[in-house]
Amino acid sequence: MKLCLKNVNVYKNGAFIKEDYFLNTDTVSAGALAGRISDFNNIFVLPAFCDVHVHFREPGFFYKETIKSGSAAAARGGYTDVCAMPNLKPVPDCPENLEAETDIIKQSAVVKVHPYAAITKNEAGDETVDFEALAPYCAAFSDDGRGVQSVGVMRKAMTEAAGLGKIIAAHCEDNSLLSGGYIHDGEYARLHGHKGICSESEWKPIERDLRLARETGCKYHVCHVSAAESVELIRRAKAGGTDVTCETAPHYLVFSDKDLKEDGRFKMNPPIRSERDRLALIEGIRDGTIDMIATDHAPHSAEEKSGGLAKSLMGVVGLETAFPVMYTFLVKKGIITLERLVELMSVNPRKRFGIKAAGDVCVYDLGAEYAINPDEFLSKGRSTPFEGMRVSGRNLITVCGGKTVWEAR
Repeated sequence: MKLCLKNVNVYKNGAFIKEDYFLNTDTVSAGALAGRISDFNNIFVLPAFCDVHVHFREPGFFYKETIKSGSAAAARGGYTDVCAMPNLKPVPDCPENLEAETDIIKQSAVVKVHPYAAITKNEAGDETVDFEALAPYCAAFSDDGRGVQSVGVMRKAMTEAAGLGKIIAAHCEDNSLLSGGYIHDGEYARLHGHKGICSESEWKPIERDLRLARETGCKYHVCHVSAAESVELIRRAKAGGTDVTCETAPHYLVFSDKDLKEDGRFKMNPPIRSERDRLALIEGIRDGTIDMIATDHAPHSAEEKSGGLAKSLMGVVGLETAFPVMYTFLVKKGIITLERLVELMSVNPRKRFGIKAAGDVCVYDLGAEYAINPDEFLSKGRSTPFEGMRVSGRNLITVCGGKTVWEAR
């Protein structure tokens, strides 16, 4: 059926226009939803979002998340395309192991899930995978969760990927500089007796990889950028013609380490860094150095996140909060426009990773205000630094491939 949304704000060709929008939906109840909209001026029809960095934990760790629960969370947040990282069991480092994941995707995914393949066998960092055998079936190659420590291994990986036109998406972390740290090596760590992770552990591998990307001609993508130095290195590399893109995540743009609490919901890798770093990331968003916002949606069980900053596992969830948080803290505060946010969350990730938009949309009521409540999440993960925060923007409907995959009740 077609649901008519009267005189709403529709994103077309990079701008919003007011028009009647006919929403293709397969659910009759969506008509009742339209009847509950009190102010159509606040309704925005957006191109559905694309997240190039999620962890759906299946196969191998289904108690944390499944393809079904993770993709349902994505639909609730307005996403219809997500790229799932390869730190699974078995690791998708050969076609057979990748098929174990894609079989589950075909059976249970609510939205389109595009799997990564690993860069190295078992993500051990020692021996590269058969890129040619995996390339037709994966979105890109990554060893996310682990940095590739060897220059030689990364050079070989980039050379192989370049020959196939595939992206290397790098988790940049120098293990020799970690020193047992688990939060940012800053003021909070010093005041509260925590072991810190220095920013150099992130930007030094980026510096190395940018040099290798220039040398090999590889399409290079930097995951979850968190440090000011990283932003500047990428800015200079882009100016010099290196084929590089990067992402950051909402928690790095909203919080600095002065906002940390003794709670596992503030622990992720890389860590939330200083106010200087946060402001550098915002400037990177504003000037185009940072190409996209990804969530690094990384669910764990309640027990695994119950050990405070020191003992909890690293990772937070984000698919169901990303757009409302970014709309509230970037757009409503005048830092960027809504059009720019759509570029960061929908247009740019699809363009870089070759993912077609296919006419998928989400319909947001930007006038809706509420407090984020993890108990309402569809994800199995509940750990978010945004818990209790008041935001604006509630997703009403997500349509994927002509099918309504989320509808607010």
